[in-house]
Amino acid sequence: MSKHGRVLVAMSGGIDSTVTAMMMHDMGYEVVGITMKTWDYANSGGSSKETGCCSLDSINDAREVAVKVGFHHFIIDIRDEFGDYVIDNFVDEYLAGRTPNPCVLCNTHIKWSALLKRADALDCEFIATGHYAQLNELNGRHYVSKAVDAHKDQSYVLWGLSQECMARSRFPLGPYTKPEVRQMAADWGYEALSKKAESYEICFVPDNDYRGFLKRRVDGLEARVDGGQFVNTAGDIIGTHKGYPFYTIGQRKGLGVAFGEPMYVTEIRPDTNTVVLGRQEELVRNGMMVGKVNRMKYDQIPDGTEAVTMIRYNDQGTLSQLSNMGENIHVDFYANVKGVAPGQSAVFYEGDDVLGGGIIHGSFLDEGRQN
Repeated sequence: MSKHGRVLVAMSGGIDSTVTAMMMHDMGYEVVGITMKTWDYANSGGSSKETGCCSLDSINDAREVAVKVGFHHFIIDIRDEFGDYVIDNFVDEYLAGRTPNPCVLCNTHIKWSALLKRADALDCEFIATGHYAQLNELNGRHYVSKAVDAHKDQSYVLWGLSQECMARSRFPLGPYTKPEVRQMAADWGYEALSKKAESYEICFVPDNDYRGFLKRRVDGLEARVDGGQFVNTAGDIIGTHKGYPFYTIGQRKGLGVAFGEPMYVTEIRPDTNTVVLGRQEELVRNGMMVGKVNRMKYDQIPDGTEAVTMIRYNDQGTLSQLSNMGENIHVDFYANVKGVAPGQSAVFYEGDDVLGGGIIHGSFLDEGRQN
């Protein structure tokens, strides 16, 4: 009999999930390892070698840990589930002129759903992952808090987790720093793994060329959108571009046209295949609307709540005031913010705790209150 129950550990073959499995085992849980095959990069047409959580090497690494420690390990194929939701959404969002965050969708709609389904089938009470975040509970509600290691904190990508998911989840790495986790791996005899470099790529775009991925994924896209217009914020035509899906808000490099001064993408208009460029100060916004909101720490966020709002991963965050607009949240920043990109996630923090989060629908500039 296990001391704390049976736990299903998501194992990618990397250092974080390996240490997670070892920690849960040492804490007295009965560990069952599971590795999810989400994407077959060999069939994607990319030029790079298959890497990361979906590679055969990573799957074998995860299995070797399970064999060495002596717990069960399963491999599940969720490529159909992953592709239908995450990849189709990724493509659709770029074609709509927005900038998606596929890791958030994968965590909240695919991986946890798949894990809960398999946990139930394997009689596992809990799920454990190698995310750098912490879980807390207040008045019967579960919520995510920041990890001790600010450089590795992943609370931003977990804003969409449901109460059921959080109640059954464990994040053992949350109280530790990455160097401490590396040392644990070495102490357990995984010296090579402790020195393994990390990947920050999207798993289905391991060469980091999302534009190439879109071209391969959507037949005729390149020819259809080539030759669109660059305009400035006054509406004047200042050049031509390769197609609106290949640009993102805040982009400066790779525009393909010299303007004599730094110019940034400030707006994308998919209906007319137009990309608006402006100077850096023209990226400034002091408010935005956020939809598809998941309220986490409290079941409601009262109008006038002050929170630090992050608009991208590794963003320092900006103090803001939140107001309810139906199911959406209206955000007023107390300081000007640059590069608010529709499609990205906005996450609201009370100290280290996640109040909730959602998808940025649009941004605005109230010129009467510029800072």
